Amino acid sequence: MSTSPMASLIFAVGTVLSLLVFATPIKTFYKVVKKKSTENCKGAPYITTFLCASLWTSYGVLKPGGFQIAIVNGVGAVFHCIYILMFLIYSPQDKKVKTALSVAILDVGFLGIVISVILFALHGTIQLSVLGILCCGLTIIMYASPLLAMKTVIQTKSVECMPFLLSFFMFLNAGVWVVYSVLVKDFYIGIPNLIGVILGSTQLTIYAVYKNKEESTEVTMGQGKDILNEMEKGACNYEEAKE
Repeated sequence: MSTSPMASLIFAVGTVLSLLVFATPIKTFYKVVKKKSTENCKGAPYITTFLCASLWTSYGVLKPGGFQIAIVNGVGAVFHCIYILMFLIYSPQDKKVKTALSVAILDVGFLGIVISVILFALHGTIQLSVLGILCCGLTIIMYASPLLAMKTVIQTKSVECMPFLLSFFMFLNAGVWVVYSVLVKDFYIGIPNLIGVILGSTQLTIYAVYKNKEESTEVTMGQGKDILNEMEKGACNYEEAKE
């Protein structure tokens, strides 16, 4: 890993942003716990992010000088393990079964097989290459997983299940890691985060569009209630005048 001052600075910024990305769903799960329901929210982003963070942790362990990458992503894996457990507790029965199945297949079975193959079947630089390719692909999936939330937003015309801070910090996070990848010449980090920048900007655009629609609808409904109240007052005054 490069030790240049610029690379170190960008890495520090990327670390902070990554931790913010990992922490932003806390607000969403606070609401989930309060309502005791996941409602329309999807579990896929948390499942894929846990898998991705776990593999990046392994990548950091194997990569010379990659200890910091391992630490940052290890923290992310712990965060998302907690989110998944909470999602399983508060989701409806049908969604609970599907989520548990996805967790068993991806976060237990697939992750266990990959780590076993990397550690025991591969040797030398091929370990890092195979793991880097997997991390690259899964990071793209992680950035693409909010597409499910975008579909829900478009269908329901509500941004409740698309937290703005998560979308915003993911966009910034991807941009910073693209810069870092150029400085250290690690395309395994650069390619998926470049795609993350594109998907993140799309997500923010959709959020802005439907947030404005929500506010317009609320204003319209508020005006409608005011009109009804005025009509009711008018009707009451008319009845009093008749009496």
